[in-house]
Amino acid sequence: MAAGLQVFGQPASTDVARVLTCLFEKNLEFELIRIDTFKKEHKLPEFIKLRDPTGQVTFKHGDKTLVDSRAICRYLSTQFPDDGNRTIYGTGSLERASVEQWLQAEAQSFDAPSSELVFHLAFAPQLNIPADEARIAENERKLQQMLNVYDEILAKNKYLAGDEFTLADLSHLPNSHYIVNARSPRGKKLFTSKKHVARWYEEISNRASWKQVVKMQSEHPGAFE
Repeated sequence: MAAGLQVFGQPASTDVARVLTCLFEKNLEFELIRIDTFKKEHKLPEFIKLRDPTGQVTFKHGDKTLVDSRAICRYLSTQFPDDGNRTIYGTGSLERASVEQWLQAEAQSFDAPSSELVFHLAFAPQLNIPADEARIAENERKLQQMLNVYDEILAKNKYLAGDEFTLADLSHLPNSHYIVNARSPRGKKLFTSKKHVARWYEEISNRASWKQVVKMQSEHPGAFE
């Protein structure tokens, strides 16, 4: 049984959403402390002692503090192996190596262009920021290239790292969700135009853990409340 798990931030944050999904997958009890970074609440004195050198606060377990959302998911999966989803981080060394390979691919190649599209397609319109068509097109091209590779893999596997839903898939959910559900249909088309990617996204986005996070996001949309 987990005790003293605390998450700092807003569910609307993609990093926080990634951690929350993992917590729900592991059926772990936790406390969410909503910190509005737009209001600089993460700089308040009571949180200064918890922060890392960049001033960010995301997760605390007892006297342990972690910031990187993917590292937090790894920590939860290894610290609580028998809780909730036991295969979330792979069940053997080979599977775990495959999960790690995809986690690195997501962090190094998928995250940058998808984060750009999250901003330009999902958030910029709500902030009345004019569309930067050149940036959008450039990052659509980069993400398209990644998703072409994903489609080939998903033609053979149910999920990225094999036949089980793992952190490899979970880590893609926050950015993918914002892109697919943006006002502009061009983001959704990136995913739905590829048969196997479309099937994969439909499956992972309908997991109970992710639906709980989306519900929290709708109740607390962060900067747009």
